[in-house]
Amino acid sequence: MSGTLQPWRLRLAAHLLWQGGILAYPTESVFGLGCDPLDERAVMRLLALKRRDVKKGVILIADDFERLAPYVGDLPQERLAQVLRHWPGPHTWLIPAASWVPKWLTGEHTTLAMRVTAHPLAAALCRAAGMPLVSTSANLSGRPPARNPLQVRLRCGGAVDMVLHGETGDLARPTRIRDALTGATLRE
Repeated sequence: MSGTLQPWRLRLAAHLLWQGGILAYPTESVFGLGCDPLDERAVMRLLALKRRDVKKGVILIADDFERLAPYVGDLPQERLAQVLRHWPGPHTWLIPAASWVPKWLTGEHTTLAMRVTAHPLAAALCRAAGMPLVSTSANLSGRPPARNPLQVRLRCGGAVDMVLHGETGDLARPTRIRDALTGATLRE
C-alpha cells in the first residue's frame, strides 16, 4: 500500500482543510471525503455533496487517539481500553460524545463514530492538518464508494477541492463499526 505523498502536497491539503475545503483521500478500504470537523459550513457542504442527512452523524478519523480524546464523553476505562487495543486499525467505534460536540457531527445520536486510522496517507493528512477529520466514503449516499481518484471525480465532480492520490488499503468493504459501550457490531 502506497502511503507516501510529497510534503508540499500535504501542506497544501492541510491549508485547504484550514480554509474550509473538502478533500478526497485513500483510506483502509475506499476513498474518503474529509473536512475540518469543527467547521460547520465545511461539514454541511460535505453532507450536501453526498446528499447525506445530517441526522445520521459522521465518522471522525485521526492519526492518534490524543486528537480524538477531546470528543470522548463518559466511557468507562475498561471499555476505552478495549477500543484502544484495536487502534490504529480499521475499526470504527461509536463512542459517547462529549457534551460540547456539535450536532452536525453526532446527528441525532449521543455517540460519535471514531477511528484511529492505520492508513499511512490518511494518518499523515491528520498530522499535517493537526486535527481529526470528518471521514465519509466518496460517493452519493447509497451509491458505491470510489476506490480510486478517477471514480472520486466521476462521483463527486468538481465539488471536491483536492484529491490526494494514493492506494486504498486491502479491505474489500468499509470498516467495521462497533458500539464502545456494549461491544456489539453494528456494521460488519
